[in-house]
Amino acid sequence: MKRRLQKKYFILILGYSVLLLLIPYMLDHRSKSGYTKHGKQQPRCPDLDMWNNGDKFSNTTDTVEETVVNRSQSKIHVYLHATWRTGSSFLGELFNQHPDVFYLYEPMWHIWQALYPGDAASLQGAVRDMMKSLLRCDFSVLKLYTGSQNITTSFIFGWRKNKVICSEPLCEAYKRNEVGLVQEDVCGKCPRKDIKELERECKKYRVVVIKGVRVLDLGVLVPLMRDPALNLQIIQLFRDPRAVHNSRLKSKQALVKESIQVLRSKKHTEKYKRLLVPNNRGNRAENYVSSAMELICDNWLNDMMLMMNAPPWVKRNYIKILYEDLVLHPMEELKRLYSFSKLSSFPAMDKFVLNMTHGHGYSSDKPFVISSRDAKEAIFAWRERLNIEQISQVEDYCSEVMRHLGYQKNSVDQT
Repeated sequence: MKRRLQKKYFILILGYSVLLLLIPYMLDHRSKSGYTKHGKQQPRCPDLDMWNNGDKFSNTTDTVEETVVNRSQSKIHVYLHATWRTGSSFLGELFNQHPDVFYLYEPMWHIWQALYPGDAASLQGAVRDMMKSLLRCDFSVLKLYTGSQNITTSFIFGWRKNKVICSEPLCEAYKRNEVGLVQEDVCGKCPRKDIKELERECKKYRVVVIKGVRVLDLGVLVPLMRDPALNLQIIQLFRDPRAVHNSRLKSKQALVKESIQVLRSKKHTEKYKRLLVPNNRGNRAENYVSSAMELICDNWLNDMMLMMNAPPWVKRNYIKILYEDLVLHPMEELKRLYSFSKLSSFPAMDKFVLNMTHGHGYSSDKPFVISSRDAKEAIFAWRERLNIEQISQVEDYCSEVMRHLGYQKNSVDQT
Protein backbone atom coordinates (compact mmCIF):
# COMPACT_ATOMS: atom_id res chain seq x y z
CA MET A 1 0.00 0.00 0.00
CA LYS A 2 2.81 2.34 0.96
CA ARG A 3 4.70 1.53 -2.25
CA ARG A 4 1.60 2.18 -4.39
CA LEU A 5 1.10 5.52 -2.68
CA GLN A 6 4.72 6.47 -3.36
CA LYS A 7 4.31 5.46 -6.99
CA LYS A 8 1.17 7.59 -7.25
CA TYR A 9 2.95 10.63 -5.80
CA PHE A 10 5.89 10.07 -8.13
CA ILE A 11 3.59 10.06 -11.19
CA LEU A 12 1.86 13.24 -9.97
CA ILE A 13 5.17 15.04 -9.43
CA LEU A 14 6.47 13.88 -12.81
CA GLY A 15 3.29 15.06 -14.55
CA TYR A 16 3.43 18.42 -12.79
CA SER A 17 7.08 18.89 -13.81
CA VAL A 18 6.31 18.11 -17.44
CA LEU A 19 3.41 20.58 -17.34
CA LEU A 20 5.69 23.33 -15.99
CA LEU A 21 8.12 22.70 -18.82
CA LEU A 22 5.44 22.65 -21.49
CA ILE A 23 3.59 25.83 -20.51
CA PRO A 24 6.32 28.34 -21.55
CA TYR A 25 6.96 26.40 -24.75
CA MET A 26 3.27 26.38 -25.66
CA LEU A 27 2.94 30.10 -24.95
CA ASP A 28 6.01 30.86 -27.02
CA HIS A 29 4.81 28.63 -29.84
CA ARG A 30 1.40 30.26 -29.78
CA SER A 31 2.81 33.79 -30.00
CA LYS A 32 5.25 32.87 -32.75
CA SER A 33 2.87 30.79 -34.83
CA GLY A 34 0.30 33.58 -34.73
CA TYR A 35 2.84 35.83 -36.32
CA THR A 36 2.34 34.46 -39.83
CA LYS A 37 -0.63 33.43 -41.83
CA HIS A 38 -0.34 31.47 -45.06
CA GLY A 39 3.37 32.35 -45.23
CA LYS A 40 2.74 36.09 -45.14
CA GLN A 41 4.18 38.47 -42.60
CA GLN A 42 1.76 39.70 -39.95
CA PRO A 43 2.27 42.57 -37.50
CA ARG A 44 2.75 41.55 -33.88
CA CYS A 45 2.19 43.71 -30.84
CA PRO A 46 5.50 44.28 -29.03
CA ASP A 47 6.12 43.80 -25.34
CA LEU A 48 4.99 47.07 -23.78
CA ASP A 49 7.22 46.43 -20.74
CA MET A 50 10.32 46.28 -22.92
CA TRP A 51 11.50 49.66 -21.66
CA ASN A 52 11.02 48.70 -17.99
CA ASN A 53 13.28 46.66 -15.78
CA GLY A 54 13.37 45.71 -12.12
CA ASP A 55 13.48 49.29 -10.86
CA LYS A 56 10.70 50.43 -13.25
CA PHE A 57 11.59 52.83 -16.02
CA SER A 58 9.36 55.58 -14.66
CA ASN A 59 11.74 56.04 -11.73
CA THR A 60 14.67 56.80 -14.05
CA THR A 61 12.89 59.00 -16.59
CA ASP A 62 14.15 62.27 -15.13
CA THR A 63 17.76 61.06 -15.16
CA VAL A 64 17.57 59.87 -18.75
CA GLU A 65 15.79 63.02 -19.94
CA GLU A 66 18.41 65.20 -18.28
CA THR A 67 21.18 63.23 -20.00
CA VAL A 68 19.46 63.58 -23.37
CA VAL A 69 19.19 67.34 -22.93
CA ASN A 70 22.91 67.58 -22.12
CA ARG A 71 24.06 65.08 -24.78
CA SER A 72 25.96 67.73 -26.75
CA GLN A 73 28.21 68.25 -23.72
CA SER A 74 29.10 64.56 -23.26
CA LYS A 75 30.72 61.80 -25.25
CA ILE A 76 28.42 60.37 -27.90
CA HIS A 77 28.21 56.68 -28.76
CA VAL A 78 26.53 55.65 -31.99
CA TYR A 79 25.55 52.17 -33.11
CA LEU A 80 24.85 51.61 -36.81
CA HIS A 81 22.19 48.89 -36.63
CA ALA A 82 21.90 46.93 -39.86
CA THR A 83 21.83 43.47 -41.35
CA TRP A 84 23.93 41.81 -44.02
CA ARG A 85 23.94 43.30 -47.53
CA THR A 86 22.01 46.48 -46.78
CA GLY A 87 24.84 48.88 -47.63
CA SER A 88 26.03 49.13 -44.02
CA SER A 89 29.73 49.19 -44.97
CA PHE A 90 29.13 52.29 -47.09
CA LEU A 91 27.16 53.90 -44.26
CA GLY A 92 29.96 53.08 -41.84
CA GLU A 93 32.56 54.55 -44.19
CA LEU A 94 30.87 57.95 -43.90
CA PHE A 95 31.79 57.87 -40.20
CA ASN A 96 35.17 56.20 -40.70
CA GLN A 97 36.18 59.19 -42.84
CA HIS A 98 35.14 61.85 -40.33
CA PRO A 99 38.18 63.16 -38.39
CA ASP A 100 36.18 63.45 -35.13
CA VAL A 101 35.02 59.82 -35.11
CA PHE A 102 36.62 56.72 -33.64
CA TYR A 103 35.14 53.99 -35.83
CA LEU A 104 34.86 50.28 -35.04
CA TYR A 105 33.98 47.97 -37.92
CA GLU A 106 32.16 44.72 -37.07
CA PRO A 107 33.82 43.97 -33.71
CA MET A 108 31.15 41.40 -32.77
CA TRP A 109 32.30 39.22 -35.67
CA HIS A 110 34.84 37.75 -33.26
CA ILE A 111 32.07 36.40 -31.00
CA TRP A 112 30.23 34.68 -33.83
CA GLN A 113 33.45 33.10 -35.08
CA ALA A 114 34.69 31.96 -31.69
CA LEU A 115 31.36 30.45 -30.60
CA TYR A 116 30.34 28.89 -33.91
CA PRO A 117 28.05 26.98 -34.41
CA GLY A 118 26.16 28.66 -31.56
CA ASP A 119 22.78 29.98 -32.64
CA ALA A 120 22.46 33.74 -33.11
CA ALA A 121 19.96 34.25 -30.28
CA SER A 122 22.22 32.65 -27.67
CA LEU A 123 25.05 35.02 -28.64
CA GLN A 124 23.08 38.24 -28.15
CA GLY A 125 23.97 38.69 -24.49
CA ALA A 126 27.67 38.40 -25.28
CA VAL A 127 27.25 40.81 -28.21
CA ARG A 128 25.61 43.41 -25.94
CA ASP A 129 28.29 43.04 -23.24
CA MET A 130 31.06 43.45 -25.79
CA MET A 131 29.41 46.59 -27.17
CA LYS A 132 29.20 48.09 -23.70
CA SER A 133 32.93 47.58 -23.14
CA LEU A 134 33.99 48.79 -26.58
CA LEU A 135 31.93 51.96 -26.36
CA ARG A 136 33.86 52.78 -23.21
CA CYS A 137 37.16 52.23 -25.04
CA ASP A 138 37.85 49.01 -23.13
CA PHE A 139 39.11 46.57 -25.75
CA SER A 140 40.30 43.86 -23.33
CA VAL A 141 36.98 42.05 -23.91
CA LEU A 142 38.31 40.97 -27.31
CA LYS A 143 40.78 38.64 -25.58
CA LEU A 144 37.89 36.38 -24.63
CA TYR A 145 37.11 35.60 -28.27
CA THR A 146 40.34 35.97 -30.25
CA GLY A 147 42.28 33.17 -28.55
CA SER A 148 45.16 35.51 -27.75
CA GLN A 149 46.17 37.76 -24.90
CA ASN A 150 48.44 39.82 -27.14
CA ILE A 151 46.04 41.60 -29.45
CA THR A 152 47.41 44.25 -31.77
CA THR A 153 45.90 46.74 -34.21
CA SER A 154 46.62 44.37 -37.11
CA PHE A 155 43.69 42.13 -36.27
CA ILE A 156 40.63 44.14 -35.28
CA PHE A 157 38.02 46.66 -36.46
CA GLY A 158 38.64 46.15 -40.19
CA TRP A 159 42.16 47.44 -39.55
CA ARG A 160 43.37 47.54 -43.15
CA LYS A 161 40.72 50.16 -43.93
CA ASN A 162 40.34 51.79 -40.53
CA LYS A 163 41.19 55.48 -40.74
CA VAL A 164 42.26 55.78 -37.08
CA ILE A 165 44.56 52.73 -37.16
CA CYS A 166 46.11 53.75 -40.48
CA SER A 167 46.59 57.44 -39.63
CA GLU A 168 48.82 59.53 -37.38
CA PRO A 169 49.77 59.10 -34.59
CA LEU A 170 49.39 55.30 -34.83
CA CYS A 171 50.69 55.16 -38.41
CA GLU A 172 52.21 57.69 -40.81
CA ALA A 173 50.43 56.29 -43.90
CA TYR A 174 47.57 58.80 -43.73
CA LYS A 175 46.63 62.06 -42.06
CA ARG A 176 43.44 61.85 -40.00
CA ASN A 177 41.90 65.04 -41.39
CA GLU A 178 42.31 63.99 -45.05
CA VAL A 179 39.27 62.35 -46.67
CA GLY A 180 39.69 59.35 -48.94
CA LEU A 181 39.47 55.56 -48.96
CA VAL A 182 42.27 53.75 -47.18
CA GLN A 183 44.24 51.40 -49.43
CA GLU A 184 44.72 47.97 -47.87
CA ASP A 185 48.24 47.45 -49.21
CA VAL A 186 49.34 50.81 -47.81
CA CYS A 187 47.78 50.30 -44.39
CA GLY A 188 49.13 46.75 -44.30
CA LYS A 189 52.61 48.20 -43.88
CA CYS A 190 51.65 50.11 -40.72
CA PRO A 191 53.45 49.00 -37.53
CA ARG A 192 51.45 46.86 -35.13
CA LYS A 193 50.34 48.62 -31.99
CA ASP A 194 49.15 47.13 -28.71
CA ILE A 195 45.45 47.58 -27.97
CA LYS A 196 46.36 49.72 -24.96
CA GLU A 197 47.64 52.36 -27.37
CA LEU A 198 44.42 52.07 -29.36
CA GLU A 199 42.39 52.48 -26.16
CA ARG A 200 44.25 55.69 -25.33
CA GLU A 201 43.56 56.98 -28.84
CA CYS A 202 39.88 56.04 -28.52
CA LYS A 203 39.51 58.12 -25.37
CA LYS A 204 40.60 61.25 -27.25
CA TYR A 205 37.54 61.15 -29.51
CA ARG A 206 34.21 62.72 -28.64
CA VAL A 207 32.22 60.37 -30.92
CA VAL A 208 32.62 56.58 -30.98
CA VAL A 209 30.77 54.68 -33.71
CA ILE A 210 30.26 50.92 -34.01
CA LYS A 211 28.95 49.36 -37.21
CA GLY A 212 27.48 45.89 -36.85
CA VAL A 213 25.12 43.35 -38.39
CA ARG A 214 25.07 40.85 -35.54
CA VAL A 215 22.47 42.40 -33.23
CA LEU A 216 19.31 40.55 -34.24
CA ASP A 217 16.86 43.17 -33.00
CA LEU A 218 16.76 46.43 -31.07
CA GLY A 219 15.34 44.73 -27.97
CA VAL A 220 18.84 43.40 -27.30
CA LEU A 221 20.13 46.96 -26.92
CA VAL A 222 17.45 48.22 -24.53
CA PRO A 223 19.70 47.90 -21.42
CA LEU A 224 22.37 49.99 -23.15
CA MET A 225 19.85 52.57 -24.34
CA ARG A 226 18.58 52.93 -20.79
CA ASP A 227 22.08 53.52 -19.42
CA PRO A 228 22.51 57.33 -18.99
CA ALA A 229 26.28 56.93 -18.81
CA LEU A 230 26.49 55.56 -22.36
CA ASN A 231 24.37 58.15 -24.15
CA LEU A 232 23.76 55.64 -26.95
CA GLN A 233 22.39 56.84 -30.28
CA ILE A 234 21.10 54.33 -32.82
CA ILE A 235 20.99 54.74 -36.59
CA GLN A 236 19.10 51.89 -38.23
CA LEU A 237 19.62 51.18 -41.90
CA PHE A 238 16.88 49.61 -44.01
CA ARG A 239 16.87 48.56 -47.64
CA ASP A 240 14.35 47.11 -50.08
CA PRO A 241 14.15 43.41 -49.03
CA ARG A 242 14.27 42.34 -52.67
CA ALA A 243 17.55 44.20 -53.18
CA VAL A 244 18.92 42.70 -49.96
CA HIS A 245 17.90 39.22 -51.11
CA ASN A 246 19.55 39.74 -54.49
CA SER A 247 22.76 40.91 -52.87
CA ARG A 248 22.73 38.03 -50.38
CA LEU A 249 22.40 35.49 -53.20
CA LYS A 250 25.38 37.09 -54.92
CA SER A 251 27.43 36.60 -51.74
CA LYS A 252 25.81 33.34 -50.63
CA GLN A 253 29.00 31.34 -50.02
CA ALA A 254 30.30 33.99 -47.64
CA LEU A 255 26.99 34.22 -45.79
CA VAL A 256 25.94 30.58 -45.41
CA LYS A 257 27.51 29.95 -41.98
CA GLU A 258 25.95 33.01 -40.38
CA SER A 259 22.62 32.32 -42.10
CA ILE A 260 22.56 28.90 -40.43
CA GLN A 261 23.31 30.52 -37.07
CA VAL A 262 20.40 32.90 -37.59
CA LEU A 263 18.07 30.05 -38.55
CA ARG A 264 19.08 27.98 -35.54
CA SER A 265 17.98 30.77 -33.24
CA LYS A 266 14.38 29.97 -34.20
CA LYS A 267 14.67 26.20 -34.50
CA HIS A 268 12.04 25.50 -31.81
CA THR A 269 9.16 26.97 -33.80
CA GLU A 270 7.42 25.05 -36.55
CA LYS A 271 7.63 28.01 -38.90
CA TYR A 272 11.42 28.04 -38.91
CA LYS A 273 12.05 24.35 -38.34
CA ARG A 274 11.15 23.74 -41.97
CA LEU A 275 13.70 26.33 -43.08
CA LEU A 276 16.56 24.30 -41.57
CA VAL A 277 15.72 21.38 -43.87
CA PRO A 278 16.07 22.72 -47.42
CA ASN A 279 13.90 21.11 -50.10
CA ASN A 280 16.62 21.47 -52.71
CA ARG A 281 19.64 19.72 -51.25
CA GLY A 282 21.59 20.41 -54.43
CA ASN A 283 22.08 24.05 -53.51
CA ARG A 284 21.99 24.26 -49.73
CA ALA A 285 23.90 27.54 -49.57
CA GLU A 286 21.23 29.33 -51.58
CA ASN A 287 18.44 27.76 -49.52
CA TYR A 288 19.95 28.76 -46.18
CA VAL A 289 20.71 32.31 -47.31
CA SER A 290 17.20 32.68 -48.76
CA SER A 291 15.53 31.25 -45.64
CA ALA A 292 17.41 33.61 -43.33
CA MET A 293 15.92 36.52 -45.26
CA GLU A 294 12.54 35.61 -43.77
CA LEU A 295 13.92 35.99 -40.25
CA ILE A 296 15.58 39.26 -41.17
CA CYS A 297 12.22 40.73 -42.18
CA ASP A 298 10.64 39.42 -38.98
CA ASN A 299 13.34 41.12 -36.92
CA TRP A 300 12.90 44.35 -38.87
CA LEU A 301 9.18 44.31 -38.15
CA ASN A 302 9.86 43.70 -34.45
CA ASP A 303 12.16 46.74 -34.44
CA MET A 304 9.49 48.90 -36.05
CA MET A 305 6.84 47.84 -33.56
CA LEU A 306 9.26 48.40 -30.69
CA MET A 307 10.05 51.94 -31.79
CA MET A 308 6.39 52.79 -32.34
CA ASN A 309 5.79 52.18 -28.63
CA ALA A 310 9.09 53.56 -27.33
CA PRO A 311 9.25 56.51 -24.90
CA PRO A 312 9.88 59.98 -26.41
CA TRP A 313 13.52 60.12 -25.26
CA VAL A 314 14.24 56.86 -27.09
CA LYS A 315 12.73 58.18 -30.31
CA ARG A 316 14.97 61.24 -30.05
CA ASN A 317 17.99 58.94 -29.80
CA TYR A 318 17.00 56.90 -32.84
CA ILE A 319 16.72 57.57 -36.55
CA LYS A 320 16.08 55.23 -39.44
CA ILE A 321 17.55 55.68 -42.87
CA LEU A 322 16.76 54.00 -46.17
CA TYR A 323 19.65 52.88 -48.33
CA GLU A 324 17.82 54.22 -51.37
CA ASP A 325 17.62 57.71 -49.84
CA LEU A 326 21.27 57.56 -48.83
CA VAL A 327 22.57 56.85 -52.34
CA LEU A 328 20.05 58.96 -54.30
CA HIS A 329 20.25 62.01 -52.03
CA PRO A 330 23.68 61.55 -50.44
CA MET A 331 24.43 65.12 -49.38
CA GLU A 332 21.05 65.63 -47.71
CA GLU A 333 21.25 62.31 -45.86
CA LEU A 334 24.86 62.90 -44.85
CA LYS A 335 23.86 66.20 -43.29
CA ARG A 336 21.03 64.47 -41.40
CA LEU A 337 23.34 61.71 -40.13
CA TYR A 338 26.00 64.13 -38.96
CA SER A 339 23.49 66.45 -37.33
CA PHE A 340 22.04 63.54 -35.37
CA SER A 341 25.53 62.48 -34.26
CA LYS A 342 26.55 66.05 -33.38
CA LEU A 343 29.19 66.08 -36.11
CA SER A 344 29.95 68.92 -38.48
CA SER A 345 29.88 68.40 -42.23
CA PHE A 346 32.46 69.91 -44.57
CA PRO A 347 33.06 70.18 -48.35
CA ALA A 348 35.54 67.29 -48.59
CA MET A 349 32.96 64.87 -47.17
CA ASP A 350 30.27 66.21 -49.51
CA LYS A 351 32.58 65.55 -52.46
CA PHE A 352 33.46 62.09 -51.12
CA VAL A 353 29.85 60.94 -50.73
CA LEU A 354 28.95 62.24 -54.20
CA ASN A 355 31.87 60.41 -55.80
CA MET A 356 30.99 57.17 -53.99
CA THR A 357 27.41 57.21 -55.32
CA HIS A 358 28.16 58.29 -58.89
CA GLY A 359 30.54 55.59 -60.02
CA HIS A 360 30.15 52.98 -62.75
CA GLY A 361 28.39 49.63 -62.41
CA TYR A 362 26.47 47.85 -59.69
CA SER A 363 29.36 46.57 -57.56
CA SER A 364 32.89 45.31 -57.59
CA ASP A 365 33.83 41.65 -58.06
CA LYS A 366 34.42 41.50 -54.31
CA PRO A 367 31.02 42.16 -52.69
CA PHE A 368 32.41 43.18 -49.29
CA VAL A 369 34.77 45.81 -50.69
CA ILE A 370 33.70 49.47 -50.55
CA SER A 371 33.93 51.17 -53.93
CA SER A 372 32.35 53.90 -56.03
CA ARG A 373 29.12 52.64 -57.63
CA ASP A 374 26.18 53.69 -59.75
CA ALA A 375 23.47 54.39 -57.17
CA LYS A 376 20.49 53.78 -59.45
CA GLU A 377 21.85 50.51 -60.76
CA ALA A 378 22.53 49.32 -57.20
CA ILE A 379 18.95 50.10 -56.21
CA PHE A 380 17.15 48.41 -59.10
CA ALA A 381 19.52 45.55 -59.96
CA TRP A 382 17.18 43.04 -58.30
CA ARG A 383 14.59 43.57 -61.05
CA GLU A 384 16.91 42.03 -63.62
CA ARG A 385 18.64 39.44 -61.45
CA LEU A 386 15.73 37.88 -59.51
CA ASN A 387 13.07 35.77 -61.21
CA ILE A 388 9.33 36.24 -60.62
CA GLU A 389 9.18 33.37 -58.13
CA GLN A 390 12.00 34.81 -56.02
CA ILE A 391 10.46 38.27 -56.05
CA SER A 392 7.03 36.95 -55.04
CA GLN A 393 8.52 34.90 -52.22
CA VAL A 394 10.29 37.90 -50.69
CA GLU A 395 7.22 40.10 -51.12
CA ASP A 396 5.11 37.51 -49.29
CA TYR A 397 7.18 37.07 -46.17
CA CYS A 398 8.34 40.70 -46.06
CA SER A 399 4.98 42.25 -46.93
CA GLU A 400 4.48 44.16 -43.65
CA VAL A 401 8.02 45.51 -43.65
CA MET A 402 7.64 46.70 -47.23
CA ARG A 403 4.34 48.38 -46.39
CA HIS A 404 5.81 50.22 -43.39
CA LEU A 405 8.88 51.35 -45.33
CA GLY A 406 6.95 52.38 -48.41
CA TYR A 407 8.31 49.85 -50.92
CA GLN A 408 5.82 49.02 -53.66
CA LYS A 409 5.26 45.44 -54.75
CA ASN A 410 6.43 44.31 -58.15
CA SER A 411 4.14 45.59 -60.93
CA VAL A 412 3.90 42.07 -62.40
CA ASP A 413 2.23 40.91 -59.19
CA GLN A 414 -0.27 43.76 -59.29
CA THR A 415 -1.63 43.04 -62.76
